[in-house]
Amino acid sequence: MLPHPLSLQARLMAAVIGFVSLILVIVAIITSATLGKTLEDRLQEQLDATSKVTTALVTDRARVAALRGEALTAEMAIQGGIVSDGSLLMAVLPPDSPASGVVATQNSRRGLSAADLLELTSGLQGSRSATVSLSDFGSYRVTADRTENDVVVITGLPRAEVQRTMTSLFTVIALATLGGLILLALTTALTISMGLRPLRAVAATASRVAGQPLDRGEVSITERVPDYEADPRTEVGRVGVALNTLLDHVDSSLAARQRNEERMRRFVADASHELRTPLASIRGYSELSLRALKQSQDAPTVENTTSALERIQAQSLRMTRLVEDLLLLARLDEGAELVHGEVDLSQLAVEALADAQPTAPGHHWKLETPGEPVTVVGDMGRLHQVVGNLLANARTHTPEGTTITLALAATPSGAELRVHDDGPGIDPAVREELFARFARGDVSRARQTGGTGLGLAIAKAIVEGHGGTIAVESAPGDTTFTVRLPSGLRSSPSPRPEPPVQ
Repeated sequence: MLPHPLSLQARLMAAVIGFVSLILVIVAIITSATLGKTLEDRLQEQLDATSKVTTALVTDRARVAALRGEALTAEMAIQGGIVSDGSLLMAVLPPDSPASGVVATQNSRRGLSAADLLELTSGLQGSRSATVSLSDFGSYRVTADRTENDVVVITGLPRAEVQRTMTSLFTVIALATLGGLILLALTTALTISMGLRPLRAVAATASRVAGQPLDRGEVSITERVPDYEADPRTEVGRVGVALNTLLDHVDSSLAARQRNEERMRRFVADASHELRTPLASIRGYSELSLRALKQSQDAPTVENTTSALERIQAQSLRMTRLVEDLLLLARLDEGAELVHGEVDLSQLAVEALADAQPTAPGHHWKLETPGEPVTVVGDMGRLHQVVGNLLANARTHTPEGTTITLALAATPSGAELRVHDDGPGIDPAVREELFARFARGDVSRARQTGGTGLGLAIAKAIVEGHGGTIAVESAPGDTTFTVRLPSGLRSSPSPRPEPPVQ
């Protein structure tokens, strides 16, 4: 089983504290070594100076002892000598008498044992100065000199002061290092915790979003990383900004999906309703016709049967148009059904208005075109359908006496076609869904004229298939549908088409 992984904060703290600890240990070692060497050098200097004094003192005491016929001892040599603060070690090794040694302070004298003398001579074997440790007196720095009368004088100073200084230094360094590391750990933990707080906010936001039911119902992702945790000026903050951008995109995509699903449900419901009406009529009239034919063959029956069959034919045609419009929309959604070629919009506008006039003689029709014909690259049949649908829409939803104007103009970036009427206008409640499938501004009027509610949706699909746009502006007495087609305009020397008779 794999060990539990450390958190990012723990790893960062371990790395920082470990690195700083290593630096502090190295600094402590260098400082201690430097200070220790300095103290040892100073002690050696003091020892050299003291050794000169003791050597001279032993030389004098050796002459006196020789005159008296006495054996020279360390106690005799140091008698009356100068002892500095602390203690002074002196050992005398005469060539013709036993060795002796003493450790003297200002208030006492203690002789060295044979083991101590052996330790001194062993430590100085082959060198003038050495550090020796005596069992009863501690550590001493000693040096050996030979007098002119061949007496070896060993002088030593205690290392206790050096050791106390180094111990104090080690204690201070250890306490300072420990305190510094504790303070560093707290500061690092606080800093890293604050630095990683945006990441925790990102994780919390992602967890809340993951807990939402996104596969059903009305979906809306409202969770976001707070702005104060998503600062784009910091590396960690940019993660929060990126997550918010992603959530915005997902939220808008889910909203679009939901709108499409709702639109599809309405589409299916409306299509079912639209198909059910003519199918019910066809069924009713067919049953009536069959019953009439079975009952009688007289003239009135034949006339009624003929009328019923005509109604069946009319409803069949209406259902056929509906199905054809649905198929056309499906094909336009797939990017098919467009055959591009040169289209004379001026001639197309004349023909479309001429076709619309007989269907509504009670309306006033006007055509406005530029002096030069306007041609574009597109599908002539589909563009004719766009203009026809817009004119039919204006005719269907306005009363008699309304003036409908079809205007065409060339623009620097393309062609612009407008259908204007001075009718009652469009209800603001349906304006946003005006180009949706089965949308009707006036349901009763549309049903009377046989409209399916697909005309504007088809017009929008065709225009967008040409890379253009369609928009509407409406107010009471002033409604304008504007179609803008992209560039591809050409000037032609052909004569300007004549508008239909007003």
